[in-house]
Parts: sequence; structure tokens; C-alpha cells
Amino acid sequence: MLKFNEQQQIDDIQGALELRPQVEKIIDEVWEKGYDNIYYLGIGGTYASAMQAVTYINGRSDLPVYVQHAAEYYTTGNRRLTKDSLVILSSVTGTTEEVVKAVAEIKEVGATLLGFVDTAGTSLAESCDHVITYPAPGTEQIKFFMAADRLMHNNGDFPDYAEYYAELEKYLPKGLVEAEKQAEDFGREFAEKHRHDDMHYFVGAGNQWGAVYSYAMCYWEEQSWLRSKSIHAAEFLHGTLEIVDETTPVTLFLGEDEQRPLAERVKNLLPRICGNYTFIDSKDYPIEGISEKNRGRVLPHLLMHCVTQRIDAHVEKLNCHPLDIRRYYRQFDY
Repeated sequence: MLKFNEQQQIDDIQGALELRPQVEKIIDEVWEKGYDNIYYLGIGGTYASAMQAVTYINGRSDLPVYVQHAAEYYTTGNRRLTKDSLVILSSVTGTTEEVVKAVAEIKEVGATLLGFVDTAGTSLAESCDHVITYPAPGTEQIKFFMAADRLMHNNGDFPDYAEYYAELEKYLPKGLVEAEKQAEDFGREFAEKHRHDDMHYFVGAGNQWGAVYSYAMCYWEEQSWLRSKSIHAAEFLHGTLEIVDETTPVTLFLGEDEQRPLAERVKNLLPRICGNYTFIDSKDYPIEGISEKNRGRVLPHLLMHCVTQRIDAHVEKLNCHPLDIRRYYRQFDY
């Protein structure tokens, strides 16, 4: 398999799960101190992860939690974000311009900042009140959801918290690599079919909406230089469907949370208007040991990442286009 190191990926996921005591300590301190609102802050891919975490909490808790776009914050502000707020963010480099600028203004407000910053010693790492550093690809959602789960546990919304994490720690690392192996043939076939698409539409809902948003923008556009668009499944029926015909490439991500019926509505429609559709359903990727009641929490978007990683590896090879090169991003000031 291309770009696949089984043991490294197992170690990365296990290492992320082992961050839980650190996350619990920080969240418990914030809980004891008290807060008014919780914000997940991001831009680009981290904004997508923030949307996933907030959608997840909104379906299971009455916690006052919101997504805050970094660039919108430093241009528009948010008067509900106060000195008593908790702000959670993630960054690989610790230098993302918009997030650095937003955090500087949030520091002036006095809110508590929890940063999952993979590069120690950077401006973001030094600006946060609490920092957890763990540089492993593909673990951002685990970190964000770990904070969300502890908040919901403290709020009395997650009685099976201990049982759930016992399952994840025992079965998730190996289960995800097995899912990625299962997706290998699909990923290659999808890449062969779609690597020269003039435009590709990706559709999803619930915590898959963040996955779709990120995949279209951060992976197909930024990394592979392929034109794409992300559409929320509920919005697909209010515009985009009118430009779909029998040749239009449309891929639907189906998850396992409360908004799955929105994706299934699109699934039922597409065969009637399109001859070039693909369904990627997290339910097709079982993980032994994870109980049915717990699958819908973190697994669907992690499983979707397993599938899309297989697509990306083959697109990169077939198109002879390394995914780490950029025309413009971070190449000059703008």
C-alpha cells in the first residue's frame, strides 16, 4: 500500500488516546473555575474540525458551545466571547497567520485558551494558557472530541464515558488501520476514475459536513490542485441539484449521527438524476470491539479519513503531483 505505515499509524492513534489524562486535568480545572461559553477556534482544516466537534456536542448536550472562525473574529469580533470563555484550538505549525492574530486579540479579552499545538515554542504555543503538544498526523479530531467528551462528562451528559474510552483504547488503533486496508481497492479505483475531473462535488451532513468541507478544500484543492466544492446535504436540495446531470461527479459521505437522514435523502435522489455518483458510508467499515451505541461518536469521520487517505495516495501517484507542494500558500505574503 502506498504511503501506509501500519505500525506508525497504530502508534499515532494510541499516543493520541494516551493524552486523555492531560485533557481531563485541563478541562476539569476550567470546569472548577467556571466559564460562560465554549468556542472551538479555527480556519481552513481546523475550522472544519471545529464544526465537527460542535455539531457532535449540539446533538448530545446543552453546553453553550460555538464554532468561531479565526479571521471573522479579528475582523468582526464576538462580544459573547469574554474573559470567562474557554477557547479550544488546534495547529500543526503553530504559525497560521489568522489564528495567531485572533489569539492575540482573545488574549486581550482574557479568555482561557487550550491549544493542541504540535510545534512547541511557537507563538501559538506560548500564547495559550494550556498547551498539549503531540505531532501526529490525523489525530486532530481525536483531541477535539476528547475535550468535548470530558466537557459532556462533567455536564452529566455522558454516563458511559469510561466504558467508551476503554473500548477506544483497546480497539480503535488497530481497527482504523484495518479499515484503511479495506478501503485500498476502492481508493485506487476512485482515484483512477476521478483524478482528472473538471469539477467534483462532495456532499455530507452532521459530523461528515466538516469532513466534506475539509476534504474538498484542504485535500483536493490545496494538495491535489483539483477543482471541487463541498455542499451540506441539506443545502444540496436547494440549488446544487439543478446543475447535476448524468455526467457530473458527485460523492456523498454518509455518517452515523443524527443528521444521517439528510445524507440518505441525497442518496435516494442521486440515482434519479446522476450517473456518476459515489457513496462512501462509514457503516461499511466495521471495527471489532466498538459497540454499536458508541460508533456514532468519533468513528464515522475517522473512518472517512481512512478511506480518503487511500484516494489521496493514489491520486498523488497517478497524477505525478506531490501533495506537499504549493503554488501560493505560504509561498509569499498576501
